[in-house]
Amino acid sequence: MNCRAGFVWATPLHFNRFIEDCGIGCELVTPHMLAAPFYRPTLNCLIIPTGFANPAYSNLLPALRASAPRIRRFVENGGSLLVFGAAADKPDAYDWLPFHITYQHDFHPRNITCEAGSRAHSLIDDYDPSTIECDGIFPEYDGDAPGTCGSAAVVVENTLGKGTIIVTSLHEYPSRKFLQEFCSAASPTPL
Repeated sequence: MNCRAGFVWATPLHFNRFIEDCGIGCELVTPHMLAAPFYRPTLNCLIIPTGFANPAYSNLLPALRASAPRIRRFVENGGSLLVFGAAADKPDAYDWLPFHITYQHDFHPRNITCEAGSRAHSLIDDYDPSTIECDGIFPEYDGDAPGTCGSAAVVVENTLGKGTIIVTSLHEYPSRKFLQEFCSAASPTPL
């Protein structure tokens, strides 16, 4: 597999190593790099980890908002975007995405069901679906909700152009199978 993921954060995390252990090349994309017009990597997938909107953990939200047109073009041209929970009580934390979605912070274990047939179907394969940590729900969204806890959406999927965006409030790493499929499904795309 010849896949490259961009991991958007200020410093490397254990998540980077997990991605590489799945056989996917992982490039750290700092907030400054994301906003820099001369930075033009070719990636299959862009990953935004949990806590991106919480100022106690990161300063990423302003960079995501400033880079919204660039991220949109990346997905429209075939890139895959995986976004985790904001981990902050900010309903508008996802306003940089090219579709409407609101977030409600509420951290606790949940019983999650993922629909077969969606790109997100294997997201929780490595876990017991009855006790997966989530940091919130999505009360309003455009797109599909292939991952739910009762009637509450915890995974939202949206197609834009040639690419796919999956937003999830899972507070766990995605399954290895999911990462391998999601990061290889799209052809490499300039960011």
